[in-house]
Amino acid sequence: MKRKILSRETVTVVLALLLVGAIAWSPATLRAGQPTGGRKPGVKRKDTNKTMERESAAKPKVKERIKASKSAGISIPLIGEMAPAFEAVTTQGPIKFPENYTGKWVVLFSHPADFTPVCTTEFMTFATLMPQFEALNCKLIGLSIDSNFSHIAWLRTIKEKIKYKDMENVEVTFPVIADLKMDVARKYGMVQPAADDSHAVRAVFIMDPEAKVRSVLYYPSSMGRNIPEILRMVVALQTAEKHKVATPADWQPGDDVIVPPPGSCGTAQDRVEGKEADKCLDWFMCLKKIPKSELDLPPMWK
Repeated sequence: MKRKILSRETVTVVLALLLVGAIAWSPATLRAGQPTGGRKPGVKRKDTNKTMERESAAKPKVKERIKASKSAGISIPLIGEMAPAFEAVTTQGPIKFPENYTGKWVVLFSHPADFTPVCTTEFMTFATLMPQFEALNCKLIGLSIDSNFSHIAWLRTIKEKIKYKDMENVEVTFPVIADLKMDVARKYGMVQPAADDSHAVRAVFIMDPEAKVRSVLYYPSSMGRNIPEILRMVVALQTAEKHKVATPADWQPGDDVIVPPPGSCGTAQDRVEGKEADKCLDWFMCLKKIPKSELDLPPMWK
């Protein structure tokens, strides 16, 4: 079989094609974004890097806001930690926490601003239910990043002009902190720059008589809080503390409570046999009743 010998012209064409391909797919050309041989004449290549930069700039600068929060000294006390101490000017005069609240439960809550509708409904409800909290040895403290003069004017307006549901002529007598410098708000993580860097969010902290944080709640500015639920939380925390039990989902005073899990095989067997609880669903889940008469309850639930 005879070998086919390519002509000089054919070899030249093949080499030329190989050279063009090598240039088109060289590392330098690829770094530029597109092979030179892949563009149509007269069509400019899109600058991918600039497009990505524009998209990135259009997104909220969340990382920068988080960094700003940390640099501003904003922190959030966690459940089980001691609540940060503070001194503040309020509508009821200066206060010191925890010194002025020794031996008492405290609900500290923030609102975005005075003279706003959602906050007005919350304050009217808190003030109306204040005797219920007081019956639980629990004090209320409000807060916003407004002046004391603004607080006073707003609370006067609530009493003199606002009627909401069946509430009117409501006088707010619990202290409301004027936190213009955000000193207290920063300590309790009430200012969250990703949401709003100049107003407090709707935060709720429940502290026990030892000034330890027992519960933390945060709400967006568009949603008003369920004040009876906060009252129920105080009752549930006090019930668990006094009777060494836990409260199940949707618990209301008078409902069954949960007995702590057994610590030994013998105790587990006793519970299954009904010796240590009113009702056992299994060895790890037992319930018992605590009569309302043995609970510390606000007048509205007795």
